[in-house]
Amino acid sequence: MERVLSAVLKISKILSAVAGVSLTAMMCLTVADVVGRAGGHPVLGTYEIVSLLSVITIGFAVPFTSWKRRHVYMEFLVDKLSPRRRNALNVTTRILCIVLFILIGINLFQVGAEFRAAGEVSITRNIPIYPVAYAAGVCCFIECIVFVCDIAKILEGKYE
Repeated sequence: MERVLSAVLKISKILSAVAGVSLTAMMCLTVADVVGRAGGHPVLGTYEIVSLLSVITIGFAVPFTSWKRRHVYMEFLVDKLSPRRRNALNVTTRILCIVLFILIGINLFQVGAEFRAAGEVSITRNIPIYPVAYAAGVCCFIECIVFVCDIAKILEGKYE
């Protein structure tokens, strides 16, 4: 089990690094566009590129954020529960999240397939949109694996 946990953590870290690069690219592109606009030469397609990069930034950051438990957490309610009830609540919420992220991932793959079939591209730069939808869908499925790892850690008593 340790090897699986280690592999999922490594994948999550790589995705987080991609999210960081995407965020940096968004910032640089936005600065270049603002400076370019001031000089009369804006960067063509900034809005659509930033929109696509934001999907990558958010989607790729989610698994590592969940792994490190840096998301919103209702500690003041959960901490009042007994360890057994806390574990039951944590497992239940992880199962619900797995179902939710599976549905989101499937939906993103369907949307990606529709974008691909329709030849959907961004307006100004003609960037295909479907790879971004597929990538976000993959991140949803990786998030499901992170939740399964959380359940394993809870059951082994290594979660908290």
